Amino acid sequence: MVSIYDTDLPRTEANFAPMTPLAFLQRTAEVYPDRLAIVHGDLRQSWADTYARCRQLASSLQKAGIGKNDTVAVMLPNTPPMVEAHFGIPMVGAVLNALNTRLDPEAVAFMLDHGEAKAVIVDPEFAPVMKKALTLRQSKMPLLIIDVEDVLFGPGEPLGSTTYEAFLAQGDAQFAWAYPQDEWDAIALNYTSGTTGNPKGVVYHHRGATTNAISNVLEWDMPKHAVYLWTLPMFHCNGWCFPWTVAARAAVNVCLRRVEAKAIFDAIRQHGVTHYCGAPIVHGLLVNAPDELKAGVPAGVKAMVAGAAPPASMIEGMEKMGFDLTHVYGLTEVYGPATVCAKHDLWDALDIGERARLNARQGVRYHLQRDARVLNPETMQPVPEDGETMGEIMFRGNIAMKGYLKNPKATDEAFAGGWFHSGDLAVQYPDGYIKIKDRSKDIIISGGENISSIEVEDVLYRHPAVLAAAVVAKPDPKWGETPCAFLELKAGAEVTEADIVAHCKQHLAGFKVPRAIVFGELPKTSTGKIQKFELRKQAGSAVAIDV
Repeated sequence: MVSIYDTDLPRTEANFAPMTPLAFLQRTAEVYPDRLAIVHGDLRQSWADTYARCRQLASSLQKAGIGKNDTVAVMLPNTPPMVEAHFGIPMVGAVLNALNTRLDPEAVAFMLDHGEAKAVIVDPEFAPVMKKALTLRQSKMPLLIIDVEDVLFGPGEPLGSTTYEAFLAQGDAQFAWAYPQDEWDAIALNYTSGTTGNPKGVVYHHRGATTNAISNVLEWDMPKHAVYLWTLPMFHCNGWCFPWTVAARAAVNVCLRRVEAKAIFDAIRQHGVTHYCGAPIVHGLLVNAPDELKAGVPAGVKAMVAGAAPPASMIEGMEKMGFDLTHVYGLTEVYGPATVCAKHDLWDALDIGERARLNARQGVRYHLQRDARVLNPETMQPVPEDGETMGEIMFRGNIAMKGYLKNPKATDEAFAGGWFHSGDLAVQYPDGYIKIKDRSKDIIISGGENISSIEVEDVLYRHPAVLAAAVVAKPDPKWGETPCAFLELKAGAEVTEADIVAHCKQHLAGFKVPRAIVFGELPKTSTGKIQKFELRKQAGSAVAIDV
């Protein structure tokens, strides 16, 4: 029998609209057109101007033949064009692919081909890497190259036939962009190294971007007209969705080309920064900066950390500066942060050690995420909430990717049993808070960036002197973790640490090169499998080298 609530109550344009973070920009430009939107050097750009420029970008892309589900890649630092790309590209129905600016040309070439990019917007700082990547592409698909010019960087080698400003000038500032027909439509493509060393293309949808952006507001109680400093790379999970969060609050984007302690403290003082995000290395940079750089910095700045649990020394250091630190956790597949270690007022009365223990947990689900919990991956049942029984962290709900681009097998495995499998092993406490205990994926998180141990091992195995190789994470006070390589050499082979480093630098981005190298016979099982758990025990005492 049909319910009375399902009869003559249709879904129409009047009572239902697809969710999209593009609506945040539209509303803010209409309600607060003259409010400051972007700060970059001497540039001061209003929300009305930002909206107009995003519409021009969308219009120009359409004139160039780019439309729904076409990929537009960008290789940009945290500058105004990067903010505008997060709106202008999806306004025409295209998909934003923000490339990691730390990658080597080979990886960039792979991503351009795999994502079938039709255009790429390039900052002059990264023109040399992009130039080589373009020569390594296998695809014959034409690629529109748009060169950004930035006075804060200076001149660079142009790669394309047009500049960003000239390209925008072709567009209509009143361009009639449209909401996505379906909130399930793709809005962004982000690559993650995964566990195999081969990048996986993680596809985001408009609904997920919207719900995570709103959750960011709720987790931080982020006020209207906040001032947000871009210390977190916008290429990283679309800046944890904060380009859209900032627009939702009619806040200010304070751009930052390079993450340096002096630049950060200067920006906080000059612009009244209220919020910023970053990996532990960013917060450690500020805590350990000379006292003279901290002079005059106001108390009350809110900071968000992810990538590794904040140690007691970091929490104490942030408190001394008067900063309020919030710990979040997530992965590329869940739009960046999807859990938060929500703090309780009672914790304030505890000593620093106990506060650090509580704040080190990965926490509870984001407001608009349906669920995040620790399950037994075999039975798919929740583990006891005793803080001891290990299982795998799994997510389900709005804040989860569409899947992996062109990789149905990996998508099916990731979503097996109706949950997204993070691969991170953890426990759950009686209060429901989650804490990671180990990583089932051999991923090293260095400076907030993922490094596949298998990718590094593949390079090491190419060295003619190497018989066996294993790479694990070595704790590092600055980067959180760095790669540590254990090498078993072929009989009679002679090689130095410097030789290995030089070999790796030929094939890997700098941050992926091992910072510690140990020679010797590798521990193996009876079947010949390398025992990485034994190597992890040794990695803490391995001597770091200068790479």
